[in-house]
Amino acid sequence: MTATATLHEGVQIGLVQIRVSNLERSIAFYQNVVGLKILRQTGRQVEMTADGQHVLLILREIEGAQILRRNSVAGLYHFAILVPDRPSLGLTLRNLIDSGIHIGQGDHMVSEALYIQDPDNNGIELYRDRPRDTWKRDAEGDYIMTTDPVDADGLLAAAEGLTWNGLPAGSVIGHVHFHVGDLDQAKKFYVDALGFEPTTHYGDSALFISAGGYHHHMGLNIWAGQGAPAAPSDAPGIDYFTLLLSSRQELAEVSERMREAGYTVTEADGTLSLKDPWNIGLKLMVNSQSE
Repeated sequence: MTATATLHEGVQIGLVQIRVSNLERSIAFYQNVVGLKILRQTGRQVEMTADGQHVLLILREIEGAQILRRNSVAGLYHFAILVPDRPSLGLTLRNLIDSGIHIGQGDHMVSEALYIQDPDNNGIELYRDRPRDTWKRDAEGDYIMTTDPVDADGLLAAAEGLTWNGLPAGSVIGHVHFHVGDLDQAKKFYVDALGFEPTTHYGDSALFISAGGYHHHMGLNIWAGQGAPAAPSDAPGIDYFTLLLSSRQELAEVSERMREAGYTVTEADGTLSLKDPWNIGLKLMVNSQSE
C-alpha cells in the first residue's frame, strides 16, 4: 500500500451538523447568544454562518426528541468555534454575560476558552488560540494544556470600545470533542486508520489528536463511562462533521486506509462518508481552497 499513515498538514474541520428538538428556539439561541447568522433554511433544517458565505453549523430538527442527561452517552461533548483574536473572544464573553447564560471557562495555555450549552444540552466551546510559537511540549512530546481560570477582566478589556455584531468573519470550527465508549477503539479509528496524530494525553481518560501539529482537531474522552453506548438517533446530538483534506490523492489514501482497516466507506460526488464506532458521522472532502 502506498498510502501515507497520517493526515497531511492543512487538514481542517469544515462544518458540524447537530440535532435539535425545537428549531425556532435553537435559531434564536445561535443567533442571539452564539452570534451566528442564517445562511439558508429548508424545512426543518437551517444552515448558519459567521461570514455570510461559509456554513459552520447545520441545525436539524427532530420530532419527539428525547432530551438526555448530560455526559450520559457517547457522542457530542462539544463543538468548538475558533474566533480570530482576543478582542473577538472578549466581545463574545460580553455578549454571553449580557445573555445571562451559564458560562464555563478554561485557560488551556494554548488557548483561552468559554463553554456553554445550547437549549438541548449540545455543548459549545468558543475560543481563541495563543500564537503557536508559545505552545509548549512536555518531555514525552505532548502539548502542555492546563485548565486554569481565564482572565475574564483582561478579555473584557480587550473588547472595550468595540461593538458586538455577532461572530466575526474568520471564525471557523476549530475542533470537535466527543464522548466515546473506549479510547483504544477510538484510537484505532481516528489515529491508526483515519490518520490523526496524538498531541496530548489526559491520563487514561482522554486523548487529543490533530493533523499538522495543531494542538487538537479532536478530543476523545470516556467521561460518559467506559462502554458508553451511542446516542440514540431521536435525541439531540451530532449527526456528522466534515473534514477538509488537502488533495484528491489524500482523499483516496484515506479511503484506502479506512477500507483496509475494515470500516465501511461510501463515496458520492467527491465526498467520503463513514461512521465511527459510536455512530458519529464523518464526511471527508477536498478543501475547495486547495484545488
